[in-house]
Amino acid sequence: MSNEDPISETAKAVQEVAKATGKAIDAGQTFGGFISRYVAGSIEQGMGIFEDKLKYMRWERQVRLMQRSEQLLLEAGLTRPTRAIPLKLAIPLLEAASLEDDDYLQDLWARLLVNAANGGSHVSLHRAYIAVLEQLTPLEAVILQKIYSLPFDETRHNGVEAGKLPDDVAIWKDFGNRDSLPEPPEEVRLALANLARLDCIAIQKSAGGGEMFKRVIPTLLGKSFVEACTLRVA
Repeated sequence: MSNEDPISETAKAVQEVAKATGKAIDAGQTFGGFISRYVAGSIEQGMGIFEDKLKYMRWERQVRLMQRSEQLLLEAGLTRPTRAIPLKLAIPLLEAASLEDDDYLQDLWARLLVNAANGGSHVSLHRAYIAVLEQLTPLEAVILQKIYSLPFDETRHNGVEAGKLPDDVAIWKDFGNRDSLPEPPEEVRLALANLARLDCIAIQKSAGGGEMFKRVIPTLLGKSFVEACTLRVA
């Protein structure tokens, strides 16, 4: 326990906050100076351009999120949310959803939000869903939708042919002819590697430990995540 009196401790805390605030202001001025070099204006003009644009972009995305969520509520047969979302989940979800600048991904956020607020959706919101969606690219989201459009009971045992992703996907059936199947392109392999890192799919390893991308295995987390981001209609 500290031997100092509460007033001294409070004064020190205030000083630390002031120092941190001063550093933030200095950093902001530095960035303002950086912008001003490119727009032929003052530091104040540079920071104003940055802050105004940032505020406008976020406001624009917030408006779209609200509009899409209201539309999806109606599509789900609701006029208002029927279940409260715990703050510890609602805050990171809404923050990430309002910052998302891709419409396809923001629609997934809106569906996750509406399902979580719908008492009849049978969707339980988990922090893992938020963490996964924050780290997806549009391509990865499309690939997930393709993989989990197939019957899970079959694909979790047999696997999925990944060579034609993101355009097409099929249940792996011909175990004796795997060498003739196509390898997905590099951008798809990178997407699959990230999905495996997030535990949304599993990738087989060769005897030497290398990744084999022709066949991927769905996972329970991947299945439940895609279901949570698919609008549940009453």
